[in-house]
Amino acid sequence: MAVAFTDEKDHRAVAGFCRSGGALDRESAVRPREVEVLIVGAGLAGLTAARALDGAGISFAVLEARDRVGGRTFSRCVGDVVFDLGGQYVGEKQARILALARELGLHQSPTPHEGKTWIELAGRRASYRGAIPKLPISALLQVQLFLWLLDRAGREIPPGEPWKAANAARFDAHTVESWWRRFVVGRSARAMLRLTNRMTFGVEADEMSLLSLLQYTSSAHGLSHMTAIEHGSQQAYFVEGTQSLSTRISEKLGDRVVLGVPVRRIAQDDQGVSVHGDGGSWRARHVIVAVPPLLAGQIAYEPALPSARTALTQRFPAGAVIKCIALYERPFWRERGFSGELISDAGAVGYALDATKAGGPPALVGFMEGSTARAWSGTAPDERRRTVLTELARYFGEEALTPVEYFDQDWAAEPWTRGCSAGFAVPGALSRYGHALRAPCGRIHWAGTETAREWFGYMEGALESGERAAAEVLASS
Repeated sequence: MAVAFTDEKDHRAVAGFCRSGGALDRESAVRPREVEVLIVGAGLAGLTAARALDGAGISFAVLEARDRVGGRTFSRCVGDVVFDLGGQYVGEKQARILALARELGLHQSPTPHEGKTWIELAGRRASYRGAIPKLPISALLQVQLFLWLLDRAGREIPPGEPWKAANAARFDAHTVESWWRRFVVGRSARAMLRLTNRMTFGVEADEMSLLSLLQYTSSAHGLSHMTAIEHGSQQAYFVEGTQSLSTRISEKLGDRVVLGVPVRRIAQDDQGVSVHGDGGSWRARHVIVAVPPLLAGQIAYEPALPSARTALTQRFPAGAVIKCIALYERPFWRERGFSGELISDAGAVGYALDATKAGGPPALVGFMEGSTARAWSGTAPDERRRTVLTELARYFGEEALTPVEYFDQDWAAEPWTRGCSAGFAVPGALSRYGHALRAPCGRIHWAGTETAREWFGYMEGALESGERAAAEVLASS
């Protein structure tokens, strides 16, 4: 059951977010300024660090390249209903983000998932109920073997420090696919594992290091938990949209959050750090860089960063995701007994879910991910729309062709993100250079979900990383 608003004030909060377009009315012009700490990036990690510094009485400023806060969370309003085009789902084991949502007055609602699921893999199409995909028994056994071996390998991984595992170099010598190809031989099982990697991480199994996969899974209670809806990490969403977490934090921080300021250069000396961005320069004792490794590596540093840190960012690309949402007059898929969930390797949409928000119009969300997302990135929106709707119609009925509204978000084409949902390491990167992932470089500290010890790649991990980076700065002050 959806969580109802407790009073009219709750409803007005959602409506207010929608009327503002999710943006903050801030002056973007930057003047030279001096504070104790500068934070680069106003996503969840950077804003969490800012909250911690604010609580400690430390002066700071947050510099954000975009004209909005929220980073890889981005919400869009249809009337007074908020839809998420970025990070969305949360699970019951993610204590930090659930506590933050309660503090900020956000409401949870369960992800709709009742009904049959479509699956199409290796040329076979079927529907099923429950959590076990309808695959040949031999394929199910091989997938289960993969999950068991992955869980066993994950138990060797020190929390947050996969490069310290006894078998780190051996794990890191493999891509995910080269590892499971040794014992997974069936066509359906291989197709399922490829698609699982693509739809979970936005990257192909033959690109991602096995050690990088273990970094994800060992910090997030295993791959099965990561992909599950009921009691898993996709269990619920926030009615007000996940970007509301950032907008509500930022509203409390006021004009210390400065928008429209891409940071181009960071120079440090014995006295402090100078941060140079579009429109001005800032001075501080410390800086927290709270952007993905790929973007952090594009900033110029003086003096140059340690070679291990540079080598790591060069080997830590981002996944690719295009998130597509279609709104309808009625939930025709439910009328036919379907949940709206779709798993497929037959076209551009590899994964879909019922995206209906509490009190809002019926909706489906489809994901283009990995190599498919890269192939479609930058294409004409109308062409993407036709393709997505045609594929949804193949499974759920011709009504899918005529939504009342459609919109999507191509994260790889977003200049201040360059991919979603998070970064991943290529083979050889973590075992050689992983120690540089969160190690401070003089007065420069690192945050962002890719630096998290817990829930790497998730919004929960972003919060943990912001807390940790702020604690480092406070300990150094």
